Parts: sequence; structure tokens; C-alpha cells
Amino acid sequence: MTERQSLKQAQRIVIKIGTSTLTHACGRLNLELLADLAAQVAVEHKAGKEILLVTSGAVGAGLGRLNLREKPVSLPDRQAVAAIGQGLLMEVYTKFFTGHGITVAQILLTREDMNDRRRYLNARNTLLKLVGDFKAVPIINENDTVATEELRFGDNDTLSALVAGLVGADLLVLLSDVNGLFTGDPRKNREASLIPVVKEITSEIWAMAGQAGTALGTGGMLTKLEAARIATSSGIPMVLAAGKDPGIINRITGGEQVGTLFLPVRENLLGRKRWIAFAGQPRGQLVIDNGAVEALTIHKKSLLPSGVVGVKGQFNLGDLVSIVDSTNREIARGLSNFSAVEIMKIMGKKSKDIIKILGHKSYDEVVHRDNLVCLE
Repeated sequence: MTERQSLKQAQRIVIKIGTSTLTHACGRLNLELLADLAAQVAVEHKAGKEILLVTSGAVGAGLGRLNLREKPVSLPDRQAVAAIGQGLLMEVYTKFFTGHGITVAQILLTREDMNDRRRYLNARNTLLKLVGDFKAVPIINENDTVATEELRFGDNDTLSALVAGLVGADLLVLLSDVNGLFTGDPRKNREASLIPVVKEITSEIWAMAGQAGTALGTGGMLTKLEAARIATSSGIPMVLAAGKDPGIINRITGGEQVGTLFLPVRENLLGRKRWIAFAGQPRGQLVIDNGAVEALTIHKKSLLPSGVVGVKGQFNLGDLVSIVDSTNREIARGLSNFSAVEIMKIMGKKSKDIIKILGHKSYDEVVHRDNLVCLE
């Protein structure tokens, strides 16, 4: 079976629809296109597939309803516009899907829902109940009406990849205003060509990303590559394609060669390690020496106090931390066995000295291998 033909077997599919696809240039919802996308999803749904939609467009829909031409600058204004647009967006989705006999459900998430492991699992259980038992199509969006800057996903490309990992999807589809990943910006370089398949996201691939994006949207090609990195590291293939191409969803699931297919890595992250690597938000940072970098990345060892040379931020035992080298390059993420204050006292020391320094010792490692994910 070819790489494209294998997509026919995908049963649980996350589809992300970008603002540029959902709205006209003026910001108003493109109702004709939305009706067509709902019809395409209905085909998949009636074939017994579980579909989850991650949608942008709340702010864009709000702008259209208020006859505003640009996104507000201040956070309260953006949140108010999103509150108006979110209701309009759900009204439209409900209308179009009801016409196909499909029930929809609204799910609004913030970064904090992913940071907290319990809330993360609760979100998973709710989504699986909706698509499994109730045969509903969840309409998922970032909760722009309450999310502060530090608790935002930043874009729905990232959110869709996290949702795909959350529910264990078989396929992630990103529908955007681009036909896929090109060797350059096709709007500026006529010789830029489409890359049909990406087997590995290398530094050369990142260099091709550029800085695409639209006035109403928040994502560019870099965010789409980040989504691909999260999805493929979780064992999930991703297709990036143009949302306005006729029948695009059904063509992708039918194995047609459209857009760019990002293949999953062979050794993918599962369960809790997937949450550690991508979903959680680090509470602090550990700086490690070159010997510790080698121990973690090559020898697959735990992080010992002797390899830590610096601590940044305030965190407690059990919190997620980012592990960086001397150049501030992120090497790994993991769950700390000690608080920031305790690590500052034991860093650079031998594990056997921990009990002398702290007066207690529950662990020999600052971060155990079982609770650590290398990002290199």
C-alpha cells in the first residue's frame, strides 16, 4: 500500500480549517464554502469515520458582524469580538451539519486545559465520548474570549496537532490558503515547486517555511511545520492542503496526491510522554553541561544533579521543566523530582550527596528517564 493509499484507512480524523479558508477577505464568513466543507465532512461521517473539526474564524466572523476591517489591537477588544463571532460560527456550523443529520458539539480550550494533566485527560474523555458513543462532530476552537496571552496556543495549527495527539487520531488535515509546502514562497518565486511528501522535518525544511500568513489569521508556514512536528512525532500523518480546492477533504481521504503529506516518525511518542513533549507548558528551565547533553541524547540516561549547571524560574516537585544546553537550545523536557530551590542546592553534586545537602532523598535523579523526552 502506498503512503497516500494508506490514508484511506484513517478512521479518526482531525480537520483544521483556517481563517483564510472560512472567511472572505473582508472578514465575513464564506457561507458557500462552509456549506461545501460540511457536505464533505458528512460523506466521511456517513462512512463511519470519526471527525473532529478544529476551526478558526471566531474573530473574523465577529469582525464581519461588527463591520470592522481589522483585528483590534487590545486583548479585551479581541476577546469581545471573538465572543460575538463564536456564537455566529457555531450557529452556521449547526445549520449546515443539521442539514446532513449530524449533531455538532462546541469545545473551547485554552493552554491551561493542556497544561493540567487531569484536565487534559478529561478533555480526551469528553471528545472520545462525543465521536464514539454520540456520533457527533466536535467543533473545537481556542477559547479566545478568556485566554490571556500566556495561556494561548498562539494559533489553531498547534491546537489541531495537540488535539490529534490527545484523541489518538489516524490523520490530521490542515486546510489553509496554501496548496502545501513549497521549496520557496510561490507568491514571490515562480520557480518554487510543491513538495508532495516530507519524510523528515529537517533544518532545510524549516528554512523553506518563510513567514506566510494573512491579515485575519494568526498562523504562517512555520506554525504549520510545528503542527507537523507534533503530529508526526505522535505517530500521526498530516496533510497540508488548500481548503478552497473542490472536494479537498474527500480527495485526501481517498488517497489522491494533493497537498503535502508529512509522514509519521518510526519511533513515535505515546501517552504521557506525548503530553510531556508537546501539550504541557514548562514551569521552569534547567541548564545542563555537555556531558549531560550526551548522556540524555545519545545514551538515553536520566538527568543527574551533577550535570545541571543552572536553574531558571520557580517550580515544584512534579512540575514540567525545559532542559537546555549552554547555548539555550532546548534538548529535552521532563518532570522534575525536586523543586527549583532544591536543585539550586544540589546542582553539580553527586547523587550520593543529596541527602547530606537537603536532609532527605527520594530520588537520585533530577529528572528520571521515564519522565523525560528528548527533543533532539
